[in-house]
Amino acid sequence: MKQYIVDAFTDKLFSGNQAAVCVLEKWIEDELMQNIATENNFSETAFAVAENDGYYLRWFTPVGEIDFCGHATLGTAFVIFNYYEKNETSIKFFTQIGEITVNRKDDIYEMDFPAYKLSKISVTDEMAQAIGVKPVEAYLDRDLLLVLDSEETVMNLKPSREKMKKLEGLCIAVTAEGKCFDCVSRVFAPELDVVEDSVTGSTHCMIAPYWADRLGKTDIVAFQASKRTGVLYCKVMDESVIISGKAVLYSVADILSQI
Repeated sequence: MKQYIVDAFTDKLFSGNQAAVCVLEKWIEDELMQNIATENNFSETAFAVAENDGYYLRWFTPVGEIDFCGHATLGTAFVIFNYYEKNETSIKFFTQIGEITVNRKDDIYEMDFPAYKLSKISVTDEMAQAIGVKPVEAYLDRDLLLVLDSEETVMNLKPSREKMKKLEGLCIAVTAEGKCFDCVSRVFAPELDVVEDSVTGSTHCMIAPYWADRLGKTDIVAFQASKRTGVLYCKVMDESVIISGKAVLYSVADILSQI
């Protein structure tokens, strides 16, 4: 079985977010996919199988399957376009959240994702205790979005992993208006055994609509201020967010050759 490791949302190695990608001839057991993901210990390992006129796509964290992942979708699209469907400019993925279309334009990959809802909730003492500062606003969908007062606050944040586990939301995102970018963010996923995610495409389906409304514009350039960093180009539509980015290949390996 071939496994590709791709750095997503970046144009240089050792930055962006790592994703492992396995393009399979047929599905293998869920337990084996989970074991591979746990062994990789990246935030996501993606598995894809060609079916019908596209690819079925699933994502696994080190501790379980997840319903949606942006950077591993970008990584999988990069692998398929460059190694399996070299003449194609568009790919359809069938996933738990529905059909996702990815278009290739030179070295940019445009992913059409569903937008998250921005359901405003009250800021609580538990939120402030978990991240170390009091948020200005809070919103909840699959993930929890906490709006902070400044870029510096986002950059310097030292949240408590254990206290964040008690908050609602699969991922905990903090964001503020940026100086060189429209917005900056950081994303934590303690429930998924991911202390801090490097670049999170899925959560920007919530971050980008927030800043599009706040700034009065549809095109948002977002910077994720993790140690590895990454840039996401977002276009907010009525029901969807087109998130675009670049990717680079780190390695190709053979694993579990007996399968």
